[in-house]
Amino acid sequence: YCSGLYQQELKRHGIQTSMTDGYDCYQNALAERVNGILKQEFLLYRCKTFKELKALVAESVELYNRMRPHLSLGMQTPDEAHRKAISALEMA
Repeated sequence: YCSGLYQQELKRHGIQTSMTDGYDCYQNALAERVNGILKQEFLLYRCKTFKELKALVAESVELYNRMRPHLSLGMQTPDEAHRKAISALEMA
């Protein structure tokens, strides 16, 4: 995926890659994890239009952040964990 020839061919066709600037493999793994969750848990049917897909992705992100508890966060939602962290910083 990092091949200069491959990258040039993608650019020639107007395709933008999803790799980070520094080729940080850990950032790409995080993006792949998020994409996998979207595909496996939220995008369960094929959208008919790009507009429909865009709305479904936005709804999925909202549900993921505000309603889906995460084991790694002690069964809190990301939004709850974020608010608690901000609150703790403000009290410090």
